[in-house]
Amino acid sequence: MSDLLDQARAVRENAHAPYSKFKVGAALRTPSGKVFQGCNVENVAYPEGTCAEAGAIAAMCAAGEYEIAEIAVIADSPDPVPPCGGCRQKLAEFAKGDAKVTLATTGGQSKVTTVAELLPGAFGKDHMS
Repeated sequence: MSDLLDQARAVRENAHAPYSKFKVGAALRTPSGKVFQGCNVENVAYPEGTCAEAGAIAAMCAAGEYEIAEIAVIADSPDPVPPCGGCRQKLAEFAKGDAKVTLATTGGQSKVTTVAELLPGAFGKDHMS
């Protein structure tokens, strides 16, 4: 997992957060072992920005992979920051409930959880008719 944190930390430096100054980086690994990164990208219309987790998921899908085995997210905050509600839902759609999620800070704090703990009772593709 330390390699995922290192990659999340590195891509965080490329985040575009001119308004909030809150840079976030994410790196995920697929079952095949490939790693994909994403960083948050803000614009003046806040809801139209992109979260780091969503960017990593988009990169994964663009490469033809559709399952997350584990993910690491890092932000400059005093405590580990969980993904927003939208990203929790995205993670639940691309990962099994027991997939490991490491939330870290640039100050060295970290918390390990799972996708199911972040979004219990998630609505997923199995619910579609």
